[in-house]
Amino acid sequence: MPATKTFHYNSIDASGHKTKGTIEAANEAAATQMLKQRGETPLDLSEAGQGLNKDIKIPGLGGRTKLKDLAVFARQFATMTASGMSLLRSLAILEEQTSAASLKKAVGEVRADVSGGVSLSTAMAKHDKVFPRLMIAMVRAGEAGGMIDQALEQVAESMEKDTALRGKIKAALTYPAIVLCFTFVMIGAVLKFIVPIFEDMFKNLGGELPGITQFLVDTSHNMFWIAPTFLTVTIGGAVLYKRQIRTSADFRLKVDTLKLRLPVFGSLLGKLAMSRFSRNLGLLLNVGVPVMQALTVVGETTGNEIVNRAMQDVQSAVRDGQPMSSALRHHKVFPQMVTQMIEVGEESGQISQMLDKVADFYDREVDSAAESLAASIEPIMVLVMGGVVGGMVICLYLPMFTIYQNIQG
Repeated sequence: MPATKTFHYNSIDASGHKTKGTIEAANEAAATQMLKQRGETPLDLSEAGQGLNKDIKIPGLGGRTKLKDLAVFARQFATMTASGMSLLRSLAILEEQTSAASLKKAVGEVRADVSGGVSLSTAMAKHDKVFPRLMIAMVRAGEAGGMIDQALEQVAESMEKDTALRGKIKAALTYPAIVLCFTFVMIGAVLKFIVPIFEDMFKNLGGELPGITQFLVDTSHNMFWIAPTFLTVTIGGAVLYKRQIRTSADFRLKVDTLKLRLPVFGSLLGKLAMSRFSRNLGLLLNVGVPVMQALTVVGETTGNEIVNRAMQDVQSAVRDGQPMSSALRHHKVFPQMVTQMIEVGEESGQISQMLDKVADFYDREVDSAAESLAASIEPIMVLVMGGVVGGMVICLYLPMFTIYQNIQG
């Protein structure tokens, strides 16, 4: 028997009565299915005991809608529309249920627009900073084809997979981030409290300090301005970096090019970009979004400027009558396997299915790469921290040898 987990849930039945409680199931999908069998539509579902995994909120840097919140919203919306609930009623429940402030406000305004006769996709498009372009395009295609519930279901699945991938990458980077922060704190503590003790001892014993030890002593004396300057430069650099990433396409291109050339991380980020590209393009083509519009949306939602520039070239090639696969071959960011699978899909008329297979393959590759990264980076960080500690100890004990030689002389 597979191990079961406990999930907290909020649900609503056909009469509109809300219920919350816990349920035992193997995973979220099984828990959702159990609730549906009981005649309840799940509004919120989370595994018990996940309190330590909450995102850290930094004052002044929040406010953006997180992918996890959007994934939950999309799943709830898809579930309610599939059960036959009207759009207005679904939006009203989602507005009340959603805890993210920016998403709650956007859903409320979307509901008001829809009640006034505006289409759902048009209302969502007014809030493109909250709802991703991929989601808006999928909803628009679902409205045109009369299958909005299916479109929302596919959006939910895509966002859930993307959230899971990001979670695994963040988990792989959590340990080195903690070790790095601890190392900086330890360096600051040594400079503030330990170095002055050794400095007084050296003054009493006499002798000239070695250059590296004198550097530590001077740094300790100037900690009152070095630490604030370091924090100011770090925070200012992060703010400037985010602003440039948001406003400058050329800067994004340089950064993404550098990322893909990084050892270990470059391969992981490249596989993640291919997963998003394949998944998003397959979803859009599957619900009937025109190829040219799909390529535009995919380029803007992959999160990689190299892929975005490539999509612009592919659009031009497709407009001139060339197959998509042959246009992709001119861009090194797309592996040969991707272009060959797309070519087979074009020949068989099953390009969306082929793209789904490619996305599944790269999802597994990202999982494997994230696990390998976590396994390899831990000993490296231990060595780095050990090197820092050992280096500072050696610097502090070097004068002892000079003093000992003076005594012997």
